[in-house]
Amino acid sequence: MPKRSGAEAVPKGAGPALAAAVLGFFVMTLDTLIVNVALPEIGDAFAAGMTGLQWVVDGYTLMFAALLLSAGSITDRVGARQAFGAGLVVFVAASAACGFAPNLAVLVLARLVQGMGAAVIVPASLALIREAYPDRTRRARAISVWAMGGSVGAAAGPVAGGVLSLVDWRMIFFVNVPVGLLALFLLTRTRRSPRRPGTGFDWLGQLAAVAAMGGLTFAAIEAGVAGFGAPPVIVAFGVAVVGGALFLAAQARGKSPMVPMPLLRARTMLISSSVGFALNIGFYGMVFLLSLYLQQTRGLSPLATGMAFLPMTLLTACVSPTTAWFAARFGARMPVITGQLVMAFGLVILALAPATAPTWLLVVLMIPVGAGGSLAVPAVTALLLDRVPGERAGTASGVLNASRQVGGALAVAVFGALVAQHGSFFHGLRTSLLSAAALVLATAATSLLLRPAPTSATAAPAPTTSASATALEKETQP
Repeated sequence: MPKRSGAEAVPKGAGPALAAAVLGFFVMTLDTLIVNVALPEIGDAFAAGMTGLQWVVDGYTLMFAALLLSAGSITDRVGARQAFGAGLVVFVAASAACGFAPNLAVLVLARLVQGMGAAVIVPASLALIREAYPDRTRRARAISVWAMGGSVGAAAGPVAGGVLSLVDWRMIFFVNVPVGLLALFLLTRTRRSPRRPGTGFDWLGQLAAVAAMGGLTFAAIEAGVAGFGAPPVIVAFGVAVVGGALFLAAQARGKSPMVPMPLLRARTMLISSSVGFALNIGFYGMVFLLSLYLQQTRGLSPLATGMAFLPMTLLTACVSPTTAWFAARFGARMPVITGQLVMAFGLVILALAPATAPTWLLVVLMIPVGAGGSLAVPAVTALLLDRVPGERAGTASGVLNASRQVGGALAVAVFGALVAQHGSFFHGLRTSLLSAAALVLATAATSLLLRPAPTSATAAPAPTTSASATALEKETQP
């Protein structure tokens, strides 16, 4: 008698594949947060002003957001293992280039290349897990471990940045190299992914997507400094609109669309992307504002500010592994909805805290924001991957993570503009957090419309291409 799906052994190479995916996501998340703490030292080393330092951070964000969608499609075509390895090589090489940068221009250029590598790592790591764990229950657990890797990176980032900056700011980039090399070694222990070249490549869709994502991200970044009425911002928004229109036209009429229209129109894809967008606005908007508030208003040092975020990031790292159990016990939608409600609650109580609240209280009130996101993100990711065909896992995760990244970029720009417009940092902070809470509550309500994949008494195998495609087609019907 063959073993039932729920008792299937873990496929060969699944362990190293998961370990490599976790390390890749960890080092990418670590790099996202570790740089902020070292910015003063970088500014001193290169005599850089605020604009230069912004591009050290935002150059990475710009390329990351602009290429995520294309990277997901490329992952599906060349294979998850091959794409993940290539993205990791680019990221590690760019990290070394950042560490050796002789001037600010070279550093910014290397950060742009880092963003390109990171854009491939994210969807490829999820597609790697999708291939390694065909069983839905095991895959949900693996995604929880993957998300925990990101949570640990987020926890270590601010503190590691403060500590390494005491030695040399270049160390914040060199630390990526050994971690990346270890992930590449683990990748050699996995099976080669199948290639799916298809009938052609959607060059128009790819270029249009890059233009739309890049224009929107650039406009959001510059609007936080120059204002939304500045000519460069208006032009960038125009580029984003035109790029978006061309992208949709290419997907609807092209012979080989990068993101098939049934996937774009699918209810699960639309809601999952909206949820990811809102969660990143809430989390990264809060981190951005409180980092400035604690240093500029409360007078904390960069290292002390990093330590202030440590309780939140450490506790949220413990939440991700519970997501699979939560979904199995209460249904796949419940952790998605509950996580958003917890985050919204945290944002509201933070916003309503008085200006005289002690710093330790703010540290405690940050915890629900991080915990809610840590519960919802792996849950909505697993739910999405359960509903798409295997060969579209990279594309779907690329769309989801592109939405999340754009949400984080917009949060930094728009919330920064709100703070500047209010004149009072505290009142701008309150308005921003309440706005984020309202958005998260709205997406929590739409999450009630999510349809989890069918389950049975035993864990079902991953859906076949035809079954998943049929499910997506049904979701687009009125």
